[in-house]
Amino acid sequence: MSKQNFQNLQDLPIPLPNSQCVLHKHEILICGGSGERVCYSYHTLKNKYKLICLYPNIMLYGHCVVKLVDNNKKSNEITLLSFGGFPRHILAMKYVSVWSNECKLNNPSYNQWITFTDNHNNPIHIGRNEDSYEGVRAVIGGSNNHLLFITYRLQNISVFDLNTFKFIKHDTIPTRDSIIIAFKKKTKDEMILFCKETGLSIAYNEHNNIFQFHKLPICDDITLREYAYVCINGSILFFGGFTKYIVSNILYKYSIQEKIWTKFRHTLPIPLFNSFGILNEDNTHIHIIGGLNSKMISSRMHIKTKTSKWMDKKMQQLTKNEIQVVIHHWIRISKIKLGWINDFNKIIIKYVSSFQLLMVLQAHDSTVNSVTFSADGRKIVSASYNHTVRMWDFVSGRQVQTFRGHTDR
Repeated sequence: MSKQNFQNLQDLPIPLPNSQCVLHKHEILICGGSGERVCYSYHTLKNKYKLICLYPNIMLYGHCVVKLVDNNKKSNEITLLSFGGFPRHILAMKYVSVWSNECKLNNPSYNQWITFTDNHNNPIHIGRNEDSYEGVRAVIGGSNNHLLFITYRLQNISVFDLNTFKFIKHDTIPTRDSIIIAFKKKTKDEMILFCKETGLSIAYNEHNNIFQFHKLPICDDITLREYAYVCINGSILFFGGFTKYIVSNILYKYSIQEKIWTKFRHTLPIPLFNSFGILNEDNTHIHIIGGLNSKMISSRMHIKTKTSKWMDKKMQQLTKNEIQVVIHHWIRISKIKLGWINDFNKIIIKYVSSFQLLMVLQAHDSTVNSVTFSADGRKIVSASYNHTVRMWDFVSGRQVQTFRGHTDR
C-alpha cells in the first residue's frame, strides 16, 4: 500500500543526501548535497534533469539555500543565496531557466555561484566567528521580505537584514536540543520550529526587535531529526527521519491551527533520512528527493505523492451538495432502479476525488426510492417502497425517527 501512494520518478543523476532545493515555476532547483557540488534543475512536467553548474571549489556539508524575494524583479529571474555549512560559505546565484532559450544564458553572470556582495561590491559575511552553521536553516520574512531568519547550533536564532547587510538580532531558543530542525514560516513574522523533543511557535516583533517563544505539543513518537518536511494548507507533513538507533519510514502530520499530531498508517517506500521535501508549483504533489537509506547509503531516489492523500479528513469529506450531485449523476448514467446497494459508495468514488466513506445508513428492508437532506444539512430523510420514511442524524449516522405510511394504494 505504501508504494501505491508514491510514484517513482527519474532517478537523480547522482546520489545527493542532505541536498537543498528551491522551487522556480515548473522547476525544482537541486543545489548540491553533502560532499557534492553539482546543481541540477528538475523539470516537473518533463521528468528530466539539466545541469545548472557546479559550486566553486568548496566543501558542502549542512548548508542552506533560500530564494530571495524581489518585488520589482521579473518572474523569469530569481536570486538564490547559499550559505552556512561546514566549512562556512556564502554565495549568490542569479538564475534563469536552463530550459529556456533566452540569450541571458550566454551571460556569465547568470547560473553561476559567485561571491555575495553589497551595493558597493564588497563581500558580505553571514555569521560570527564563534557561530556553528553546520545544519543551518533559514526563512525569508519581514514586512518587505527583507529579513533572513536563521536558526543554527546550538540553540541560536538570528535576524539578518538583507537591505543593510547587517545582523539586527541574536537570541537564544529556549530548548535543550541542539538545533537541526524543521523550520517553517507561518506568516511574515511568525515561524514554527520542531527539533527532537522541542516544538515552538516563534513570533518576531519587527518594530520592537524582539522574539516571543511559545511551546507547541510534540508527538511522543517523533523524537527524530533530519526528516523531510513540507507545509501545506495549515499543516506540516514529516517524512522519515533518523534517531540514534533507527532510520524511519513513518509519516506524520501536525495541524498548526488545531495543534494536533497524526501518525499515518501508510509509510514511505523505504526508511529514509536527510532527504528534501518540496511542493510543486500548484501544490498538488510533494516531491521527496535524495537522502540516505537504513544502510546509510546515499540514494538517487526521487519520488512524489499527491498532496490530497495526506490532507485533513475535514477537507476530504464531501459536502451536502457534492453528495447530491454525485447521486443524481450516478442515477442518470446507470439508468437502473434506485436502490441503496453495497457497491453504491464504490461508484461515488469514481466521481469525487479524495472520497472517504462517511457512514452506511441501513434499515429499510425494501428498495430506497428517495434520499434528501434537510435544509440545514444536519438530517437525512430516506423513503422506501415498504411505505416507511426514516430520518437520520447526519453527524452520528443514527436513525432518529421512523414514519410508517398507509399500505392501501
